[in-house]
Amino acid sequence: MLKFENITKVYKTGDIETHALKGINIEFRKNEFVSILGPSGCGKTTMLNIIGGLDRYTSGDLIINGKSTKDFKDKDWDSYRNHSIGFVFQSYNLISHQSVLENVELALTLSGVGKVERRKRAIEVLKKVGLEDKINNRPNQLSGGQMQRVAIARALVNDPEIILADEPTGALDTTSSLHVMELLKEISKDKLIIMVTHNPELAEEYSSRIVKILDGNITADSNPYNPDPSEKPEKHLLSLTDDSELSKRELTKKKKKNKMSFFTALSLSFKNLLTKKTRTILTAFAGSIGIIGIAVVLAISNGFNTYVNRVQESTLSSYPVQLTSTNFDMGAIMKIFTGKSESSQGQSDKVTPDDELIKMLNQFNSSQTKNDLKSFKTYIETPEKAKELKKYTSAVQYIYNSNVNAYYESPSNGLVSANPITIFKDVIDAYPKTNLTDYVKMAKYEVLNKYVFGSGDGTMTHGLYSSAFWSEMLDSPELLKNQYELVGGTASHWATEHDEIMIVVDKNNKISDYTLLGLGLVDNQKATIEKLLEDYLNSKNNEP
Repeated sequence: MLKFENITKVYKTGDIETHALKGINIEFRKNEFVSILGPSGCGKTTMLNIIGGLDRYTSGDLIINGKSTKDFKDKDWDSYRNHSIGFVFQSYNLISHQSVLENVELALTLSGVGKVERRKRAIEVLKKVGLEDKINNRPNQLSGGQMQRVAIARALVNDPEIILADEPTGALDTTSSLHVMELLKEISKDKLIIMVTHNPELAEEYSSRIVKILDGNITADSNPYNPDPSEKPEKHLLSLTDDSELSKRELTKKKKKNKMSFFTALSLSFKNLLTKKTRTILTAFAGSIGIIGIAVVLAISNGFNTYVNRVQESTLSSYPVQLTSTNFDMGAIMKIFTGKSESSQGQSDKVTPDDELIKMLNQFNSSQTKNDLKSFKTYIETPEKAKELKKYTSAVQYIYNSNVNAYYESPSNGLVSANPITIFKDVIDAYPKTNLTDYVKMAKYEVLNKYVFGSGDGTMTHGLYSSAFWSEMLDSPELLKNQYELVGGTASHWATEHDEIMIVVDKNNKISDYTLLGLGLVDNQKATIEKLLEDYLNSKNNEP
């Protein structure tokens, strides 16, 4: 049934190797009571763990019902342990908050057996070990011998072919030890029991076979098994290798049961939580604080990122990156004004002229460069570059410095340009220069002419009001909808055609008279503007 073929086991700790088993060869019968004796550290428990599939051998082979285990995968070992092995430990390993019946049912629960069937089988096996009257007791209400009998019942409930007992009487008194040994001897009539013990007296009295181990080698075997070579191994879950439909169905059936249902696992987890209510509540509370803290941090981080992105979009839409046809090297120009430009060293005892103005003008001329915007536009509009550029920009806008010339019909002056700058320039230019009789008026005139309306003669100044009254919409509907809200009800819509315009108002839905002038919606303003400008030059106050 079970055979060791030259099995070795080596434990490695860094560069140190410990040989626990050194070429073990032994075979066991289908039903017998085998006791393994030997001093501590000789390899007894290692041998037991290899038989139970809890540990893997280093070399050799473990034969189970004529089937090699060299190619076993984890799921094969799981199935073998679940259906063929029962474990009895020295420390019982019972679950304290579950009843005796629930402890015995646990093995069947892990195998996916239904509730009705597992309760029936658990009660039957508890009767067999003489504990039918203790099924509702907790482990702490039992004696040591009774707890060990519960552990034996748990090992038997799955009807395994092999029972592995590791020092089952080590923690028991003499009377309880004898009861447990009698029970194991009775069970060995139908099953293979392999027991590790340090008690040679009990082994001699109850075992049918004694195997002695020393330093990883078998030194004695009181009843070795030498099977007839012609004897065929009995069928077993792991030896169903024929192609019969019966064998395939049986193998599939058993393997399918090797799984706990989700609701059973959920029920066990809930029961375990209820056993330590205070700890569960404190753990849940601490976990909730951690989860809430993480959620708050993520929310703040996400909100901050959203705010930054919104500010960036708003800023970039107001101050977009501009590429001009000409540009100046501002660094070189700033050197002139900061005194960092190179200058010739004059003689210390003579005054010499410094052609600073000439140098500055030359620097302006030399620092001006032309940009090939046509080639650049072609470059960024290729499919590959356009796709890459879209990752870093919301929209690309081209400005061609072409103003829309809008006119409105004045009752007194006929067709008049709607561009406010035209009105301002006419008023300024028509203002009688002879009226500028003092320095203050002249200064005010220059301020209006150059810095307010930008209509100075040949200067580079730009007024507060730009002559470029109209601007092209960004070619990004998504960005526009994020930055602006469409007002006017159902009568309003986003401009889509070349002859449509959008009017931008402030957050209070107000529009300046400057804009109304440009749209031609305010008539007869020239006289009013002229009167206000004249009052300004003459230092007269006018209430708005």
